[in-house]
Amino acid sequence: MRVDLRLVSPVEKVFVDGEPRGGYDRASALMGETASFQAAWKGLEPEGRYYGKLQVTGDVPLHVRYVRSMPVCFAAMPDSDDDYLRTTPGLYPDALEELQPGGTLVCSWKWECVWIDIEGAPAGDHTVTVEFMDEAGACVARKEFALHVVNARLPEQELIHTKWFHCDSLCQYYGVEMWSEKFWEICENFVKCAVKRGINMLLTPIHTPPLDTAVGGERMTCQLVDVRLGNCGYEFGFEKFERWVEMARRCGVKYFEMAHLFTQWGARHAPKIVADVDGVETQIFGWDTEATGDEYVDFLHSYLAAIKAELEKLGIAGCTYFHISDEPGIEMLADYRAARDYAMHDLQGYPVIDALSNYEFYTSGAVEKPVPAVNHIEPFIEGGVPGLWAYYCIGQYYKTTNTFMSMPGQRTRILGVQLYKYDIEGFLHWAFNFYNSQGSTHPINPWIATDCDGFAPAGDAFQVYPGADGKPVESLRMMLADEAISDLRALKLLESLTDKAFVMSIVEDGIAPITFKEYPRDADYLIDLRRRVNSEIEKRIG
Repeated sequence: MRVDLRLVSPVEKVFVDGEPRGGYDRASALMGETASFQAAWKGLEPEGRYYGKLQVTGDVPLHVRYVRSMPVCFAAMPDSDDDYLRTTPGLYPDALEELQPGGTLVCSWKWECVWIDIEGAPAGDHTVTVEFMDEAGACVARKEFALHVVNARLPEQELIHTKWFHCDSLCQYYGVEMWSEKFWEICENFVKCAVKRGINMLLTPIHTPPLDTAVGGERMTCQLVDVRLGNCGYEFGFEKFERWVEMARRCGVKYFEMAHLFTQWGARHAPKIVADVDGVETQIFGWDTEATGDEYVDFLHSYLAAIKAELEKLGIAGCTYFHISDEPGIEMLADYRAARDYAMHDLQGYPVIDALSNYEFYTSGAVEKPVPAVNHIEPFIEGGVPGLWAYYCIGQYYKTTNTFMSMPGQRTRILGVQLYKYDIEGFLHWAFNFYNSQGSTHPINPWIATDCDGFAPAGDAFQVYPGADGKPVESLRMMLADEAISDLRALKLLESLTDKAFVMSIVEDGIAPITFKEYPRDADYLIDLRRRVNSEIEKRIG
């Protein structure tokens, strides 16, 4: 039995019909950081298919997962740039599944791969050994990976980071009732995963979030705040909301963002709101409700007053953010401003953030805390917007970073350096676990329809897959995004020991200035940068 075994960088993606570079046999990390690498193999025997056993051992905690190739139909936009691994349908490496007991398949016609995490390693030098054993127990291939852990801890994350959490997707995929005990169990599993990977803000469905819903259509009701309409007006209950906040805090969530108060793409209508009317659950607001009509405005005043009192009661008022409408276009500026003006009567003192792209929303005063897309962020940077946020979604595919399966790993991971350079306060991505079609007309199976039935390039709509046991299965892209946040935190640590100018002299040493559209495209840049940053930290820590 002969096996070609190679150790591979975490920014490389190993395709079944590709050939990995290999040679990635050492790295450095800070304490508290997850250090990752891959091991790829291919059989060299003429018979083509046989079994062996992969063994990964070391003096540090290890987590080994199989890199599953996923079906991709929609890989990239037709007018994408040339910095993609592939743009055609096929199998793309992505899901990180727990290894099954038994032998390891070895084929001469395809590459297989595992993702190896080293977690919780103490300071010092460590060795991880990767071996392939034949059926008789003899070692036929062996590689060693050296990890140096600097005696300095990765600092606490300062970036406010949200990837929108979609409760309806969990209910639909697992076939459970919203707010049932089984739902709460599954939900907590997914929230824990999100927090572990650097997400510290949670989209909170005080009412069904008016996001990615076809005009006139609706998504599964997902409303934490109970509403009762009686003779004396509106009454509100917060039992489920309080359970949500308690669960989120237990998982490590630090910030809460309330569901948008008006419909997406312009704030013309009210979101879906259901209430108990004479003992019957009834939809009282929705697409047929004018956003600034007296009926909804009166409700909104009572609603927000009750929510604010609850936020104060729970002690989270100081870490709660609100939304008006997602992605309003410039032609919707007047509608957005009108809706915002009504809401702000009750939201003074609370940060209001919205994803948008037109600088005029900021200069006109319609929004004080804009969240521009990374391909439209330049005017906001040049204008010196304080506490600037950024986001990406489907539309950020030309020259920008994103999490598509078809993008090189370094293109996803570069985000951390970009956020550092421009002192970005918060980052938003629209989908941690969106398992619906476009407009949410029907649910999809993300294990099969990785592009949400042609809605978005594969990998854009979710970072985790729903596992069979009610637990999320992470993606290679999720790990790359986590590494981006670790890069940001390491750069911040070095800055605290030196200054921003020194750190940037390392970041941009020998390259053109980094922007959100121009940055190094080679696979080695980020690996080499972290080695140098870690070395500089170690010099100063002693």
